[in-house]
Parts: sequence; structure tokens; C-alpha cells
Amino acid sequence: MLNEHDPFSAYKQTTLDARAAAANPHEMVRMLLDGLLEEMERTRGFMERKSFEDKGKSVNKCLNIVHGLDSMLDLENGGEVATSLNRLYDYCSRQLVAASVENSPSNLDPIIEVITNVREGWANLN
Repeated sequence: MLNEHDPFSAYKQTTLDARAAAANPHEMVRMLLDGLLEEMERTRGFMERKSFEDKGKSVNKCLNIVHGLDSMLDLENGGEVATSLNRLYDYCSRQLVAASVENSPSNLDPIIEVITNVREGWANLN
């Protein structure tokens, strides 16, 4: 596990911060979706190892990303797509909490499937 004093970790974070600062909204959503998928895999590992403190932190990161994605939606002007994504993000949040409470890695699978589908749809918008 990397710590905040690790030079590689600091470099990686600086690179990510620079990419985020330069990203347009479309790229930002793609980065968030990618980050969410990566963090859910970490969550799975923490669940499997019964590393409850790390799992809790990881689930919180996932929830923060989902809420960030949801907050970027324009529900007034986004039509059916925004409404559908809002429902999907709400579903993912509830499922993440349930998976965490039950410490069930397999309960992450439907969330990963939903986010992967959203990510693929988003990639096709280019």
C-alpha cells in the first residue's frame, strides 16, 4: 500500500491533478468513471481480505465519486438520459452501502456492470 510520503504516489497524484485541471467536462466524467471502476476493484480486495477499515475508506471514495458524477448531471435540461443516469447512480449508491454492510464482494458485480456500461456508452459519445 502506498503512503502519502512515497514519491511515486505524490507524482501519480500530481499527474492526476494536472489531468483533472485540464479536462473538459466530458473527459472529467470519463476519468471519474474509470476511477470508480478502479476503486471498486480495491473495495473488492479489501472485502475479500476482511480489511474493514480500508474497505470503509474505499467505499466512501466510491460513494464520493458516484455523488460527484450525479452532481454533474443537468436534470433540468438533460432529458431522459440525465434522469436515467440519476436513477442508476442512486442504485449504485444504495448497492455500495448494502455490499459494504454485508461485506459481500459479489454484491459489487451488478454495480461494476452498470458503471462499465455507462463508461462504454460515454466512450461512444466521442
